[in-house]
Amino acid sequence: MGLTVLVLGLAIFLATHLFVRSRSRRAAAIARLGNVPYRIVFSLVSILAVVLIVVGFAQYRAAGWVDIWYPPLWMRHVTVALMLPAVILLVAAFVPGHLKIWSKYPALVAVKLWAFAHLLANGDLGSILMFGTFLAWAVIARIALKRQPPEAAKPLPSERRLWINDAVAVIAGVLVYLALGFVFHPLYIGVPVFGA
Repeated sequence: MGLTVLVLGLAIFLATHLFVRSRSRRAAAIARLGNVPYRIVFSLVSILAVVLIVVGFAQYRAAGWVDIWYPPLWMRHVTVALMLPAVILLVAAFVPGHLKIWSKYPALVAVKLWAFAHLLANGDLGSILMFGTFLAWAVIARIALKRQPPEAAKPLPSERRLWINDAVAVIAGVLVYLALGFVFHPLYIGVPVFGA
């Protein structure tokens, strides 16, 4: 049952987020519903998808685990190492600095790193489906963004401010990374990140 709920959640997430990439369909939906109702519907469907993914994965882990392959133990260290730049880039998406400029779409790069890193360390069917779906979505979203006409360039902060923002992104990213590793992951996922 858990795997079915997980797949349903992933399908809804992927369908809604791919729908957004189709600018003509999105514009037609906004014209039909209005901007605010469209955003409300999109948000509610996205929340539903995330809830189904979380509940489905939890049920799957509790009762229906299916191993496909057994990653070597050292892959765990690769995953932990890849998560540091993933978290820093996720923070950089919200702080305009060189990191944001160089990576162009730091949140998508962060999702790709997160999903790829977790695919390396998890060989069960549910993890492959979940992380594989998020990786596929991030790749498709990046390709779609690359094909869109470039947006008008926004004015950038001063060079000094860009470097300060990079420092903020790195420091905040490291703090979030440590919080995820020491608190969130062991407490809510049930898997320790650092140590045994």
